[in-house]
Amino acid sequence: MSDTTATAPVVDFAAIKAGLGEDYDNPFQVLDENHRVVNQEVFDTFTDDQLVHFMEIMLRERILHEQTTVFSKQGRLGFYAPTLGQEASQLGSVTAFQPQDYLFPSYRDLPQMIEHGAITPAQGFLWSRGHVQGNRMADGHRSWFPQIIIGAQHIAAAGAALGLKKNGEDAVAFSYSGDGSTSQGDTYEGLNFAGAFQAPLVMIIQNNGWAISVPRDYQTHTRTLAQKAVAAGVPSVQVDGMDILAVHAVAKAARDFAAAGNGPVMIETLTYRFGAHSSAGDDPSRYRTHEQEQPWFDKDPLNRLRELLTEKDLWSAEHEAELKDAYKKEFRAAIKEAEAAPHQTVTEFLTNTFEEPTPNIVKQLEEAAAAEAEEK
Repeated sequence: MSDTTATAPVVDFAAIKAGLGEDYDNPFQVLDENHRVVNQEVFDTFTDDQLVHFMEIMLRERILHEQTTVFSKQGRLGFYAPTLGQEASQLGSVTAFQPQDYLFPSYRDLPQMIEHGAITPAQGFLWSRGHVQGNRMADGHRSWFPQIIIGAQHIAAAGAALGLKKNGEDAVAFSYSGDGSTSQGDTYEGLNFAGAFQAPLVMIIQNNGWAISVPRDYQTHTRTLAQKAVAAGVPSVQVDGMDILAVHAVAKAARDFAAAGNGPVMIETLTYRFGAHSSAGDDPSRYRTHEQEQPWFDKDPLNRLRELLTEKDLWSAEHEAELKDAYKKEFRAAIKEAEAAPHQTVTEFLTNTFEEPTPNIVKQLEEAAAAEAEEK
């Protein structure tokens, strides 16, 4: 007769599974949703001028989003990925890096490119319109163009980070993508490569809850996205992405760690995409409810910092109104500048694409040049 006495499992997989990700149960935070300081030590590292500056640049991004949405509806732009709600995640992080650091953005990260000094707002509009001038980075500013392929920027960033290490530069590469990118092989390959070569890469995953219409919980069973870095031997952290102070502090610490030769870091910011995925026409009301959205609307990063600054007598409604007017004028001038850019020609498209044209492209160039000459 067999012994049916219960025995402990050789490996308690259920216990292991239950504990996965528990180290990330408390995302890093400095200012909570009620604008209360919950980490006084970190809060005290910020000056009043820094706090005001953070509010000013977040407000600028909010107005940029509003004006870009208007221009898009007017038919003056092409593709646009809204940034509403992600201001703290985007600007809190990019401001933690240095001019010599190499930025690798996704298509939603033009605000970081502008803040990093790589492009102007007018160039951002030109990129949306498909104009080559939107990809011409300012001299002395390191940035790749916005990546459309999900996760591909992380592979390029890992390579750049290794190059920076081999050159002995005091610089890091930093890359951005959304939560959906962690379901792509490119993201893991970039992280694993950087980990294997201990390259100075800071990978920032902006978890806004949705990969177009696919909720984060449908993409992966992991408790957090940050814990995925463990498989590559890379330290990671989860941070309140609606708290610009927390994001900035964590990104600065990650930048310092990587630049010191300690290898890559992964940051997961918990943020939210307040509106549609893109200007292409998806309707969020078809895949999420108001009840799902409202808790995130209550965490609006601008409201959180605005209330704190108002209590400290560092902000006023009058000052905000003045800034809004100035920002609107800035972006209305920028769209006019973009619209005044020279129209691209077929010959320019071909010469910009092919350094050494193949015989059939040479023929097309000749035909296009002749047609363009007739039009003049």
